[in-house]
Amino acid sequence: MSLIAPPFNTSSPATLAERAYAQIKQLIFDFVLLPGDRFSESDMAGRVQVSRTPLRQALQRLQSEGFLQVFPKSGWQVEPLNFEVFDQLYDFRVLMETHAVVKLCEAEDRPILKTLADTWLVKADERHPVTSMVDMLDEAFHSSLVHATGNAEMARVHDDITERIRIIRRLDFTKPARVEATYQEHARIIRAITQRRSDEAQRLMRAHIEQSKLEVRHITLDMLYQARRS
Repeated sequence: MSLIAPPFNTSSPATLAERAYAQIKQLIFDFVLLPGDRFSESDMAGRVQVSRTPLRQALQRLQSEGFLQVFPKSGWQVEPLNFEVFDQLYDFRVLMETHAVVKLCEAEDRPILKTLADTWLVKADERHPVTSMVDMLDEAFHSSLVHATGNAEMARVHDDITERIRIIRRLDFTKPARVEATYQEHARIIRAITQRRSDEAQRLMRAHIEQSKLEVRHITLDMLYQARRS
């Protein structure tokens, strides 16, 4: 799902709500609003420059998607880190993404593999020059595999999960060792799919996601504050 708000008509509350929704979500993804941070509707209305009605619509949507909590008479709070929920989301990813690699091992037409290979099957000095963008490249890798199955409902659910874990994924890729491991693991997965080794591709994908799941457990609030300062 794109986080860039489309051109809007300032007279349309629905479109203003969409814009406020995208802006607040981006504040969370950019570590401006951290898990556990609280704010009032009046403060947020001034920050995103919308009136209370579209703002409340945006906040309620973010609440329904698991990004915010509301406390009557005391305002809103960014959803605190909940590692049990993250574990469940990563387990769901394992199911969807191992299914995706099976489908790709069986498919006849697989243009996505060439696209992914151009990014991940490269020498170290040919990798993307901006290491801070590896989190986005990683999202694209996993999302592309699921979308390539042609299962629109599975892709939609996977996109939702991708957004739910985006903040912790970004923190994971602040570590050079994790960036290096991701390039190597993605390369092995691509090779296994290309060679139609379904069992191996599933094993590699499962291990790759399980390792990411373990890394999430090492995330602390101090890491979030450091990310905000940087």
